[in-house]
Amino acid sequence: MSLFKKKKAEEAVIGVIPDGVNAAENTDVAADVDAVMRKFDRESNTRYWEGTPKLVVGALMALFSLYCIYMTLFGTGLPEMKLMLFLGCIIVFGFLNYPAKKGSQRVNYIPWYDILLMVLGGGSCFYFAFNAESIVLLATRIQPIHVVLGAIGILVLMELCRRCVGVPILCVLGALLAYAFYNQLIYNPSFFNALKNIVYKLFYTTSGVIGTPINVCYTYIVLFIIFGAFLERTGIANFFISFANRLAGWSSGGPAKVAVISSALCGMVSGSSVGNTVTTGSVTIPMMKKTGYKPEFAGAVEAAASTGGQIMPPIMGAAAFLMAEYMDLPYMQVAVKAILPAVLYFTGIFIAVHLEAKKLGLKGLSKAEMPKWKDLGKQCYLIIPLVLLVWLVSTGARTMQFSAAVSILAAVVVGFLNKAERLTPKKIFEALEAGAKGAITVAVACGIAGMIAGCITVTGLASILINGIVRLAGNHLIIGLALTMLCCIVLGMGVPTTANYCIMASTCAPILIQLGIPVVAAHFFVFYFGIVADITPPVALAAYAGSAIAKANPMKTGINATKLAIAAFIVPYIFAYSPAMLFVNVEGVWQVIQICLSALLGIFGVAAALNGHVFRGNNPIFRILYAAGGLALMIPGTWTDVVGFVVVGGLTAMNYMLAKKNKLAAV
Repeated sequence: MSLFKKKKAEEAVIGVIPDGVNAAENTDVAADVDAVMRKFDRESNTRYWEGTPKLVVGALMALFSLYCIYMTLFGTGLPEMKLMLFLGCIIVFGFLNYPAKKGSQRVNYIPWYDILLMVLGGGSCFYFAFNAESIVLLATRIQPIHVVLGAIGILVLMELCRRCVGVPILCVLGALLAYAFYNQLIYNPSFFNALKNIVYKLFYTTSGVIGTPINVCYTYIVLFIIFGAFLERTGIANFFISFANRLAGWSSGGPAKVAVISSALCGMVSGSSVGNTVTTGSVTIPMMKKTGYKPEFAGAVEAAASTGGQIMPPIMGAAAFLMAEYMDLPYMQVAVKAILPAVLYFTGIFIAVHLEAKKLGLKGLSKAEMPKWKDLGKQCYLIIPLVLLVWLVSTGARTMQFSAAVSILAAVVVGFLNKAERLTPKKIFEALEAGAKGAITVAVACGIAGMIAGCITVTGLASILINGIVRLAGNHLIIGLALTMLCCIVLGMGVPTTANYCIMASTCAPILIQLGIPVVAAHFFVFYFGIVADITPPVALAAYAGSAIAKANPMKTGINATKLAIAAFIVPYIFAYSPAMLFVNVEGVWQVIQICLSALLGIFGVAAALNGHVFRGNNPIFRILYAAGGLALMIPGTWTDVVGFVVVGGLTAMNYMLAKKNKLAAV
C-alpha cells in the first residue's frame, strides 16, 4: 500500500526543488520516475487502459472504494460472506490491472487466459460468499466441488500474488504447503483427503485466506488507503518537503537532512518503502547530488529514510492498527511505544548524514533557496485531516472505520481549500480509483499471509520452529535473537509493510515470546527486521530504486543504506534486552532516560566508526575504538554505559583538540 503514489512525474517535482538545482536534471528525473516505479515497485506494473476501457475500469474501481466504505461502516452478515465478496472483487480488479509479466506495453489488451483466471478465481470466492451459510454448516464434510473451487481460488490468488507482490512470499507459502501435504499424508495416504483438509482449512475457515490479516485489511486498512489517496491530492507531500527544506536545508549538507525529515513525514502514512523512495527521492536525490554528495550516498539516504518511515508513529504505514489488533492493545499505546525507537533510528541517520557533510565540507542551501515560514504557515491547514485522524483514533470515542471516514471527508474539504492543487470532481474520482488500486496489493499479500498462518496452524509447525530455535539458542538469548533476525529479513524481502508484519507476527514473534521476550518487544523486534529487508542486500528494493533515481551502483547504494540505517539493526536488540524503551516493565523515569541517552551516544559512536570522520579524519584504531565504545553504550547496564561514555566521549574530545591544533598550525 503506497499512500503517496505519483500521479504524474512532473507533478512530483514542480514547485518543490530549489532554484539551485538544474532544470534539465529535474526533467530527466521526472522522466525516469515512471520507469523506476515500474521496475522496482510491483504496484506500478499495471496494464495500459485508454479511452472508454480506462473510464469503465476506473468507474468500477471507484465504485468498489465506495462499496468498501459503506460495508465497513454499515455492512452486516457472516464474516465469511463479507470477506469472500471483498476477496473476489480484489481478484477481479487484480487481473484487470496486473499483467502476467513486467513490461507489458499493449494498450487496452487483456489476454484470454487472464480473463479465464479472473472468472475462475473471482467465481470461486463469489460462490462461497453467496453460499456461505450452507458451506459453513457442512464444516469438514465439504463436497468434491467445494474442494475443486477452493483449490482454484487458492492457486489463482497465488498467481495474482506473483504479479503484484512478488515471488519471495510465494516461496515461503509453497514450502509450507508442501510440508502441510507431507504432514497430512503421514496420517492418511489418501491424496484427496489431504487436499480436502488443507483446502477446507485455508479457503473455507477464518484461519486461512480470510483470517485475521484479510479481516483487518477489509475492516480498517482499505479505508486508510482511500484516505491516503485523498490526502495525496491535497498537496500534503509537497508541503512536507517544503517544511523539511525550511527546517534543515540551511545546515551543513542540508538537502540530505531534508530527505530524512520529509521521507519520515511522508513515509509514516505510506506502506511502500519503494514508492516513498521514488516519490520523494525524485525531489531530494537531485538536491543532494547538487550539494556534493556522491550518487550512491544520495540514493542510500533516501532509501534508508523512506524505509524508516514505515516505523514512524503515529501511522507506521498502517501497521500500527494491525499491531494493536495482534497485541490486543489500544492503538494509542502502540503509537506511544513506537516513539523512542523511531527517534533513535532517524537520529542515527541524521548523525551519519551530518558526519558525511562535514567530511566532504558541504554547505547548506542559501536563504533564497528555502521557502518562507510565512508561506508554510498559510499551508499548515493541509495537515488537518491527518491530525483529525490521529485524534479520533487515539481518543477511542469512535471506531477506526468511522474515524477514517470522517478524515476522508476532511481531506475532501481541505482539498477544495487548496488553491494551488484544488480538489476537483475528476480528482475525487481518481482518488477513489487509486484507493481501490492500492488495496489490491495489500489485500492479496494479507490473503497469502493468512494462508501462511493457516499452514503453520494446521501442521503444528509453530511449536516445531519455536522448539528448534530454542534448542539452538540454548541459554543464550542473543543467538535466538540473531536467528529470528535472519528469518525476518529473509521473509520480509519485497513484501508490503502491512503483510510483512502479518507474516512476522504469525511466524517469528511466537519464537521470541517463548524465549522470554515480552509480547510488545517481540512484535516490535520482528516488525523492525521485516521492514529493513527493503534496504538489506541482496534484495534491497528501496535502495535499488534510490540508485536508479541517483544513477548510481545498486549494490553500493544498498551497502550505504544499510550503514546509514545501522540503528535499525541495533535498536531492536536494545528493547529486546531493555523493554523499558517501549515503556514495558518501567522501573522509573530515570531508567528510560538512561537507556535513551546511552543508545543515542552509542549510535553516534557506531556512526563515527563507519564514517571515519569526527572533526577530522580518523585512523583505523580510532574507528575500532569508536565502534567498541558505541556498542558498549548499547549493552544495557550501568558499567557498560560508563565504559562506553568514557571511550566515545574521550575520543571525541581528543579529535576536537587535535583538529583545533591542526587548524591553528595551518594558519
